[in-house]
Amino acid sequence: LSPILSSQVADLSHDDTPQLYALCGRGPRSTLRVLRHGLEVSEMAKSELPGSPNAVWTVKRSVDELYDAYIVVSFVNATLVLSIGETVEEVTDSGFLGTTPTLCCHQLGEDALIQVYPDGIRHIRSDRRVNVWRTPGKRTIVKCTVNERQVVIALTGGELVYFEMDSSGQLNEYTDRSAMSADVICMSLGRVPQGEQRCRFLAVGLSDRTVRMISLDPSSCLKPITMQALPSPPESLCLAEMGSSSSIVSSSTNASSGGPTTSSAGDNHTSSNATGGVTTILFLNIGLNNGVLLRAVVDPVTGDLSDTRTRYLGSRPVKLFSLRVHDSEAVLAVSSRSWLSYSYQARFHLTPLCYEQLEYSAGFASEQCPEGIVAISHNSLRILALEKLGTVFNQLTHPLEYTPKKFIILPPECGRLVVVETDHNVFTQDTKIQRKQEMVQKMLEMSSEENKDFVREMASKFLSEDLNERTFGAPKAGLRMWASLLRVIDPNDGRVVQKISLPQNEAAHSIALCRFANREGVYIVVGTVRDMLLNPRAVTGGCLRTYQVMDQYKGTLALVHETPVDDVPGALCNFHGRLLVGVGNKLRLYELGKKKLLKKCENKHIPNLINNIQVSGNRIAVSDVQESLFFVRFHKRGNTGSDMQLVVFADDNVARWVTTFRLLDHNTAVVADKFGNIIILRLPKEVNDEVDEDPSGNRALWDRGNLSGSSQKLETLCQFYVGETITSIEKSVLVPGGSESLIYTTLSGSIGVLMPFSSKEAYDFMQHLEMYLKAERISLIGRDHLHFRSYYFPCRNVIDGDLCEYYNNLETSKQKNIAHELDKIPSEV
Repeated sequence: LSPILSSQVADLSHDDTPQLYALCGRGPRSTLRVLRHGLEVSEMAKSELPGSPNAVWTVKRSVDELYDAYIVVSFVNATLVLSIGETVEEVTDSGFLGTTPTLCCHQLGEDALIQVYPDGIRHIRSDRRVNVWRTPGKRTIVKCTVNERQVVIALTGGELVYFEMDSSGQLNEYTDRSAMSADVICMSLGRVPQGEQRCRFLAVGLSDRTVRMISLDPSSCLKPITMQALPSPPESLCLAEMGSSSSIVSSSTNASSGGPTTSSAGDNHTSSNATGGVTTILFLNIGLNNGVLLRAVVDPVTGDLSDTRTRYLGSRPVKLFSLRVHDSEAVLAVSSRSWLSYSYQARFHLTPLCYEQLEYSAGFASEQCPEGIVAISHNSLRILALEKLGTVFNQLTHPLEYTPKKFIILPPECGRLVVVETDHNVFTQDTKIQRKQEMVQKMLEMSSEENKDFVREMASKFLSEDLNERTFGAPKAGLRMWASLLRVIDPNDGRVVQKISLPQNEAAHSIALCRFANREGVYIVVGTVRDMLLNPRAVTGGCLRTYQVMDQYKGTLALVHETPVDDVPGALCNFHGRLLVGVGNKLRLYELGKKKLLKKCENKHIPNLINNIQVSGNRIAVSDVQESLFFVRFHKRGNTGSDMQLVVFADDNVARWVTTFRLLDHNTAVVADKFGNIIILRLPKEVNDEVDEDPSGNRALWDRGNLSGSSQKLETLCQFYVGETITSIEKSVLVPGGSESLIYTTLSGSIGVLMPFSSKEAYDFMQHLEMYLKAERISLIGRDHLHFRSYYFPCRNVIDGDLCEYYNNLETSKQKNIAHELDKIPSEV
C-alpha cells in the first residue's frame, strides 16, 4: 500500500461492515484502494436451481476417497442428488429417497451412506442394500446430527434417540431414550477422534435458551453433563476440534477487527493428535438467534464448558457449518455476512468472507477444488474457493493519473468519490499534445526537401505514439509546472463518472463538501494555487473553485464560479452553512455569492500555514503545519449578527509539525506529527468554564500569553511513538457491535488501530502484562522498548498492543510464569 496519502472509512457498498478507502502511490502509478475486512473468495461455478432449496450437503462413497461423490440439495418436498465428476449432473441411482425433504446426510462407516428425513432414516450400504428405520406412530424427526459412526435424532416432543454403528457396519439403536425438558432447536456431534469408537459428547440447544452437554459413553448414555444459559434462543450448534501449534497456547489479537478474534483454552483442554504433534482443542460454537456467535471450550474428559467468548456477526440468526480448511477443521458461520473460524499458522482467526450473503453451505472437495465450499445463495448453487488464508484485508485497486492528494465522499444516495489528483514537474494532457505538435513543427521546418516525406512519416508515428506512463514514467516538465484534475469515481466498480482537468500550472490542494445556508443543493469547493514553488514557498495566486453537484445519483459536477485568493488554500471545511478556508496562515469564513464567495471575517493569528480544519458546534480546531493545534471560537456580535469574529482561545504549549488530526469530542483531539508521534490533547475543565463566561469574546481577543500565544493551553493526555509518518486518522467502528476505535494510516503503507479501554481493570491488566514483556528483552537489536516508544516525547497512557501480542510467541514456561504473576492462567491472558 505504500505510500498511503489519505484515507477514509465508510460503507459505500452497503455491507454490514465499513470499508477503508485509501489513496496510494505516486505519479502515474497511483491507485485508489478499497480495503474490505475479510478473506478473498473465488467463485468457481454457479448454477441456478429449480425451486427454493433450503439445505445442501456433500458426501463421499467411501472413507478412502479423496473427493466428494455427491452434492445433495434439499427442497421443501423433494431431494436432488448431483454427481460430481468432470461435470455436475443429476443422478437417480444413488439410493437417496428423492420424494421427501432431507434433514441430514453423511458418509457412514467405511463405505455406507445415511439419509435422515422427517419420517425415518435410510442406511444405504455399498452393495445397494437399504435399511430403513421408521419413526414410531405419527411422530416425525425434527432435528438430527450425524458423524462417521453415530446418529442422534430428536422426535416431536423433545425425545432423543441415539444410534451407533457396530464393528459389522450395522446401525444399532440404543434402547433407552431421553426426553428433553423443552423443544429441541439444534444439535451437534463432533467428529470421531482418531483411534476411538465414538464422539463422547452431544450438544443440544433447547427453546428455553439453554445448551445441554449430554454424555454418549455406554455407561452413562444420554445422561446430561452440564448446562449453559444463553442470552437468546440458539439457532445452531457445531462441535469442532481445531488445532494449533503445540508450543502456542493462546491466539493473537486481530487489531483490525476491533478485539481478540479467538483464543485457545490452555493446557487443561488440549489433546495431542498423533499426526505431526498438533495440539487440538474441542470447541462448542453456538449461533444465536440475535446474530451473536458464542464459542466455549469443552473439557475432553468431563465435558464441562469454560472460557466462553462472544462475537456479534450480523443482523440475521447465525447458522454454523463444519468445513475442512488447510487440512484442519474449521467452522463457517452464516449470518447477514459469512464468517470463517479457522486455525492457520498456529493462530486462530475469525474473519468475514468478502462475498454476497449465503443461506446454507457445506464443505466441498474435488480435483479442481480440493478445499472448497458449496453454498446456496438466492436460489442458486455456488462452488467457492478461499484465497489467501491469514490475510486481514481484501482489496480492489483502481488506477489514477496523478498523485492523489485528498478526496471526499458524496452523499449516501450517490456513493461516489471525488478525488483530487496533483503532480509537480509534469505536463497536463493538453500541454503534452501541444508540445508534441510544436516539436513536430520544428522537425518539419528543419528538414530538407529530400527527406521531408521521411520526416512526415516519423512525425506521424511520434504523434500517434502513446507510451504507458505507468511503465515508462511521465516526461519531466521542470519547476513550477503542475498538472491537476478532479475525478468522480464509483469505488465499487472503478467506473469514472466525470473527469475535470485543470489548466497547466494550477494545482489543487484541498477539497470540501459544502451545503450553504443561502442556497439549496450540494456544493464542492476545491482550493487551487498557481505557479507554486515548493521551497521557499511562493505562489502567484490561488483560487477557490465552486462546483455544484448536478445529479445526486450520478455525482456529476458543474462549475459555478471562481474566487481568487492571495495564498495557498491549504484546508477547507463546511461550517454552519458557510465555508471555512485556511488561506496561508489566515483563517477565513466565506458565504456563497452569485459571482464568487463572499468573505465575512478572518483570523490572522495562526503562525505559518493552516493544513487542516475540524469543527464541533461553534468550536473550530485548526492545525498549523509547524505550531501544533489551535482552538478557535466563532462569535456573532451585534443585534443582527452581521459582525462576526474568529477568536483563538487555546493552543498547545509544544510546537508540533502536524500532518493530520481528528476531533474526538467537543474538547479532545488526536494529533499526528511528521516524526511519527501520535498525541491526544484535551481542553482543561477551567478553559470550558472560562469560555462560557466570556460571551463578548473580548477577553480571549486581548488576553494573550507569551509570544502572541493564547493564555490557555491544551493538556496532553496520551503520547506514543509509532515510528512512521501518519497521514490520516479516522474514528469509526470497523465491525458490527464493536466499539469505536481510531484507525490511522502511514506514509509507509501501514494501517494501525488505537482502541480505548472500557474499564480501569482492563487497563491495569494490560499495563502489567506490558511491563513483564518489557523485561523479556524481545527486541531483535537489543533496543529498550520504552526508549523506542518514547523517542521524541515520553510514552504516556498508551499500551503497546504489538508488544503484548508477542505473549503468544513466548515459550510455554514463560507464558505460565507471566500468567502466574498476573494471577491468571495462560488462556485467560
